[in-house]
Amino acid sequence: MVFGLGKKAKKQESAEPEDVQEDAAPEPAEKAADDRRANGPFDVSEISSRDGYVDLGALLIAPRDGLQLRLEVEEATQRVVAVTMDLEGSSLQLQAFAAPRSEGLWDEIREQIGQSVGGQGGQVEEILGEYGVELVAKLPAGAPDGSQGYRVARFVGVDGPRWFLRGVFGGAAALDREAAASLEDLFRKIVVIRGENPMPPRDLLQLRLPKDTAASVPPAAPDLQQPERGPEITQIG
Repeated sequence: MVFGLGKKAKKQESAEPEDVQEDAAPEPAEKAADDRRANGPFDVSEISSRDGYVDLGALLIAPRDGLQLRLEVEEATQRVVAVTMDLEGSSLQLQAFAAPRSEGLWDEIREQIGQSVGGQGGQVEEILGEYGVELVAKLPAGAPDGSQGYRVARFVGVDGPRWFLRGVFGGAAALDREAAASLEDLFRKIVVIRGENPMPPRDLLQLRLPKDTAASVPPAAPDLQQPERGPEITQIG
């Protein structure tokens, strides 16, 4: 996440003694980390209990009436590579990755997404949104009547402690903030479980179906559909 840098005051020739300095503005990365710890998405170390969540391995999802979850699999390996949340006619695809301990991935990944979308004949625009700098991508797509149109997706990224969480909003939520409100609220409540095993940066954190769906899914939990292969606009790694 990227925030505006504070402006440094110009040094005056007279006035105050040299050892008197204004308080430095917080660094953007520090502000982003403080915002994440306060508002989510959360690291598993930052919650008191895992009870009440749908446990999908690397991600814990808060339940909500009307929410459906789709686990998407990679055709070549048959591993689960993403979970998509469907709610109120919009979607939010989630992927979690290992990240370096000392630096985030989102700045670099935004550039990569832009190159990928551009290579498919699409366009990207950076906007300042709920999670800092976001990307709105427009990809060419055929309309039902045979005419050429665009498919719009909004990419958000959050750097956490040794993990990176990417979300892709689709449907009305890609452009309409009001339509996205419910999914954005759920995105803030996501808990990421990085694990302690060493992993190369950009490796996908493992997702899975709940081990015991009947026992694991709390009341008012989303409907869980069997894994399927979902469309990917871009991949990381």
